[in-house]
Amino acid sequence: MTAIDNGVNVQALLDAREVLRGAPEAAQFTWRASSKWQNGVHSTTSIQNFFGLGQEQTHKSEALFDADHPEVFAASDNGITPIEYLLVGLAACLTAGVASVAQNRGIQVRSIESVVEGNHDIRGILGVDSDVRNGFNDIKVTFTIDADASKQDIEALVAQSQKRSAVFDALTNPTDVTVQVA
Repeated sequence: MTAIDNGVNVQALLDAREVLRGAPEAAQFTWRASSKWQNGVHSTTSIQNFFGLGQEQTHKSEALFDADHPEVFAASDNGITPIEYLLVGLAACLTAGVASVAQNRGIQVRSIESVVEGNHDIRGILGVDSDVRNGFNDIKVTFTIDADASKQDIEALVAQSQKRSAVFDALTNPTDVTVQVA
């Protein structure tokens, strides 16, 4: 039998889960992003440091993300819109989850593609209609997965990924957000 390898070190994840059962304080992470205004509605956000496992941690390299609005909004289009980053996060989290769950269940994956679409009535953010919410009306995720598994098993992979996704949870459950001026 050929060994299954989707590039996910499931044993390390399972080992971490066991360690954290006995040390729940180490499981408390604080993720950080720092954004600086450039011009117009263009900003650059950097991510490098976070807190986890009881101490400060650093990514291997700093990640930079430009956010702007498209030219149809009379902007410079120097990056994707902030709400599109939400779609990026959801797509990345669910896709990674499918690969991880497949590895754990011994299912070889050849490809995973997800398309995430968010329907957004922009009248709310533009102040045209105060009854229209500012965020997405709905989000649809469609997976195309090529794996050595039945359709039912693939659907179960997606369901488990959704169940464990931090981004899906943050989008579908209320999260307390505090905004303040330093």
